[in-house]
Amino acid sequence: MVLSSDASSAPAFLSSPCQFHFLLGKDVVHQLSVTLEELYKGTVRKLALQKNVICEKCEGRGGKKGAVEQCSTCRGSGMQVQVQQLGPGMLHQIQTVCPKCRGQGEIINPKDRCKHCQGKKVIRDRKILEVHVDKGMVDGQKIVFNGEGDQEPDLEPGDIIIVLDEKEHTVYKRSGSDLILRLEIQLSEALCGFQKVLQTLDNRDLVITQLPGEVIKHGDVKCIQNEGMPIYKNPFEKGRLIVQFLVQFPKTIDPAVVPTLENCLPPRKEVMIPDSAEECVLEEFDAEQEAYRRRQHKNAYDEDDEMHGGGSRQPVQCATT
Repeated sequence: MVLSSDASSAPAFLSSPCQFHFLLGKDVVHQLSVTLEELYKGTVRKLALQKNVICEKCEGRGGKKGAVEQCSTCRGSGMQVQVQQLGPGMLHQIQTVCPKCRGQGEIINPKDRCKHCQGKKVIRDRKILEVHVDKGMVDGQKIVFNGEGDQEPDLEPGDIIIVLDEKEHTVYKRSGSDLILRLEIQLSEALCGFQKVLQTLDNRDLVITQLPGEVIKHGDVKCIQNEGMPIYKNPFEKGRLIVQFLVQFPKTIDPAVVPTLENCLPPRKEVMIPDSAEECVLEEFDAEQEAYRRRQHKNAYDEDDEMHGGGSRQPVQCATT
């Protein structure tokens, strides 16, 4: 279908000067804190909110029928324009809220005001929302309740928007549809094999086995298919459970067992030491102490730079007579 740009051929409802305008109220945004378990299994949370609703007693008029009058000061605009003369032929206009109607554009005689809403046309009401958190939803995802926002006369209510805020988990870290687990194992387990029981976010137990002779190195990564996060709107499909192994080395070893270990491990490479080599001592490296030393050195350098005027030094020029 081709649309013509000629106004005479446009449909009547487009060319007609009478158009429909729907004024919408503001959306209300709330943050909902959820755990990784709730995003994994899904949950229903009840959320109590306060919102404005149209007063039923006066039907949103603010007073008795016929009691509402247009403000004569601002002529219903709610705003007042003041003109100030700055000088000859110089005028300055200032737009302010009308003090008589306080920006409402209407005036209600105090004796005719609605006693239920005090002339405000709306009252505060408590609303309970059931928020359905589906399996696989993500941090920052929005759940929208259409038309549940604050009500105002002559306005379509806005929406209530719930934004999910995922809490940090103590064991698992999420990466899209994958779950990441950093698993500590002992050196003996890394060399000789092990069995571990992993508890899932829905409280199932998974057994993983590393056979003897299959060495796990520090930082090695393996995965279990279909044991990650459920896919949103397709919860029977899941991502991967990614396991990163962190090998815990012993701080010391009894010298008496070193020969036994050497017989079990690949032989050490023999090193030829030159006659001129110098003997050195390995010390523990303290990262915090090193950072402190660097800061002290930088501060001393900055102070020295300030004493000499700072910045780049300009060459001295001789005065001429």
